[in-house]
Amino acid sequence: MSKYSINMNQDCRLCPFVSTAIEKLSDCQMQQLTDNHIVVSFKKGDPIIKQGTYSTNVIFLRSGLVKVHITGPYSEQIVKISKAPQYLGLPTTFGDAVNQYSITALDNCELCFIDNTTFRQLLKESEHFSYQIIQSLCRYEIESFRRCANRTQKLTRGNLADVLLDFANNIFQSDVFTIPISQVEIGNLIDTSRESVSRMLSEFEKDGIIRMTGKQMEIINKKSLELISQNG
Repeated sequence: MSKYSINMNQDCRLCPFVSTAIEKLSDCQMQQLTDNHIVVSFKKGDPIIKQGTYSTNVIFLRSGLVKVHITGPYSEQIVKISKAPQYLGLPTTFGDAVNQYSITALDNCELCFIDNTTFRQLLKESEHFSYQIIQSLCRYEIESFRRCANRTQKLTRGNLADVLLDFANNIFQSDVFTIPISQVEIGNLIDTSRESVSRMLSEFEKDGIIRMTGKQMEIINKKSLELISQNG
């Protein structure tokens, strides 16, 4: 059983991971936030949010990497991979009292759990804070629409190229990285089988696009990978 590490009463004004929205708050509001949150550390594989449970907190990912996944009528679907720093679960926090998806740590993570009532009060009190949160929600919605269109309209090779480019450009910001999920999970992410993922990775490697050693990935011909992504 996982053991979570809880650190109470960390001063939000001294937080090195503070979000753009939080920066808009006054000293008094920052103190209110400090008094109504806890910081929790999770280990790789730990569940952070479980679908179907009651939502009482807004969650801010301070450090680490997580996967967002939802259980549908027949199976579980990975929706996205998210890295710090960012808010998690804002749409479900304000749209429903029950969590509509699950979130699991992909490596060691540190998260702020902010009291829901306090967060809502800050939204009412600070126009600038609310504006930043609305921007975050808009970006999330646009990204969700884009991913949905890509997954349904691109061929599997194009979707796999998208995943690898997302790891390189957004998640790790490096063309050399360790793939944080299994080939089964990659297949789940792009709606294909593990065997298809394995075959396509082998093809990419044979074509001189990537180099792999276990889960260690190096993109050596990014232009070709981008062309595969663009052509679908």
